[in-house]
Amino acid sequence: MNIDLTNTTSSKVNAALVEARRTAGGPAVGMVLTLVVVTDEGNHYDALKAAADASREHPSRILAVIKRPGRTPRDRRTARLDAEVRLGGDVGGGETVVLRLHGELADHADSVVLPLLLPDAPVVVWWPVDAPARPAQDPLGALAQRRITDAYAVEQPLEQLAARAASYAPGDTDLAWTRLTPWRAMLAAALDQARTEVTSAVVESEADNPSAELLARWFADRLRVPVEQVVSAGPVVTGVRLRTATGDIHIDRPDGPVATLSIPGQPTRTLALKVRGTAELIAEELRRLDPDEAYAAALRAHVTAPAASATSHKHEQKEQQDA
Repeated sequence: MNIDLTNTTSSKVNAALVEARRTAGGPAVGMVLTLVVVTDEGNHYDALKAAADASREHPSRILAVIKRPGRTPRDRRTARLDAEVRLGGDVGGGETVVLRLHGELADHADSVVLPLLLPDAPVVVWWPVDAPARPAQDPLGALAQRRITDAYAVEQPLEQLAARAASYAPGDTDLAWTRLTPWRAMLAAALDQARTEVTSAVVESEADNPSAELLARWFADRLRVPVEQVVSAGPVVTGVRLRTATGDIHIDRPDGPVATLSIPGQPTRTLALKVRGTAELIAEELRRLDPDEAYAAALRAHVTAPAASATSHKHEQKEQQDA
């Protein structure tokens, strides 16, 4: 069921939601949170599809906020709200409202969203692409217990991580960190089995990958070892090597959904380690609404590269002499 509302108000949108639920026979009490998706016209379809898929696990009221401030001075002076209420069908386990904020109203999205939040339910705000510099201080971010960004979706992801570290507040998280959950789980399990001290680490990934950067920082924070970052053909993180006195613990995923795990003294194993879609990542983030302290520690950690060996130093000197 779809209801289109032009030049409307938040109260009329609420009334349309009540009428749509009454017609469809679906109660609102089954929804566990409000997910606010702040996006644009070019990305709203993919973002809403991922949010709807995630809501099958976490029934939610999804509020898509699309800001359209206008291109001309006349358009920018106007203020109009257009809305589309969607219920049933492909919208997942909850309900979806697409809000298009025109003109000056684009600067006051929080005043539009606030009356539409589910009462006494947590609020999560997700920016699929361009997130504010300080998510917790953004008017919409201030309404939420959890704020989700994605450094992978910007042109300069490593600079984005630096900005996230400077502006971090409890409740912030990034999908670049969420993508690492299977890697971190497997590496922790491998270390439990090996029971040996790690002396250094190597992370292999495509260039400027924010997940690889966070993984390197996680090693630096948790293991207190130097970390070497190696550029590979990708996609995303392709391998991790933990160096120990007894040999290397190595996870290798050159491509596809399958990886191999090598632990000294044990046979090589095959692991399922696919690149997960956005819907899976959002669903994982919606399972926890408390501050992610591990993400905060990794975000603020500093990576130290391994010192060059004497052999490599002599090799460099020889190359300089030959040149």
